[in-house]
Amino acid sequence: MDKLIHGTAADDTVRVVAAVATKTVEEVVSRHGLSPTATAALGRTLIGAALLGATQKDFDRLTIKLESDGPIRGIVAEARPNGALRGYVKNALADLPANGNGKFDVGGAVGAGTFFVIRESGFELGLHNAPYVGSVPIQTGEIGDDLAFYLAKSELIPSAVLLGVLLKNTEPFVAAAGGVLVQMLPGANEHIITMIEDTIAHAPHLTSVIGDGAGPEELAALVLGEIEFKKLGEREIGFECTCSQERAITMVEALGRDDVHSMLDDDKGAAMTCGFCGADYKVSEAELAAILERISRA
Repeated sequence: MDKLIHGTAADDTVRVVAAVATKTVEEVVSRHGLSPTATAALGRTLIGAALLGATQKDFDRLTIKLESDGPIRGIVAEARPNGALRGYVKNALADLPANGNGKFDVGGAVGAGTFFVIRESGFELGLHNAPYVGSVPIQTGEIGDDLAFYLAKSELIPSAVLLGVLLKNTEPFVAAAGGVLVQMLPGANEHIITMIEDTIAHAPHLTSVIGDGAGPEELAALVLGEIEFKKLGEREIGFECTCSQERAITMVEALGRDDVHSMLDDDKGAAMTCGFCGADYKVSEAELAAILERISRA
């Protein structure tokens, strides 16, 4: 399993969250058959969701969603408090040539649009609380810049976000993936901020150190330099989908009597594929009949 850590520095005036997510991103690639650019885009978004989720309290699901006009058309990444991650892109085959820096042109693939953060809670209590939804215009489409802009504008927390996915030409195709979130909390002084900014500006690329075997602790040290890091917790993170046959049946039932009746009469069943993991589900003729009976009794 991959790992995420969180902690503070500079007398608790700086929050740091760091994660290595190479195996998680590789799992997503294998399930969705993503192009290289789409892999980088979804991988960065998944890592960003994991990092942001580690800073939140009292939530059951945190979603980063991009709705955009680029070839990728949109991205969805979900994180849960137990470290479970899942996500998808609307166009898995979207791909572009490398940008002027020789890197994946994620910004070009994303294009312009809106960057959303959605927090949901109350699941374990059987409640369906109204979700918190925050949004900002997409700035660069490179994901890290957009998450930092969201945190500065919507949550008023100055932040630096480093996200990276490195690919290779042989399986497993994901050579390294990870990220670091640094947030300036009340009391952070200008000297500390300048030190961290300078350290990040001169640090080696994130994926190169992950590829050399660095873990989250080394990533935290990479951005803090000489500033001491105090680890407060860690968790395993990994791909996990919540879909099931029971959920598939519930979704069909939610369509209503007319649609279910049509499925029963015309198709003698129903089939669907989970957008998050690619699992296929079939609802049999007998199950559709039972659904109709429940709807009729309701």
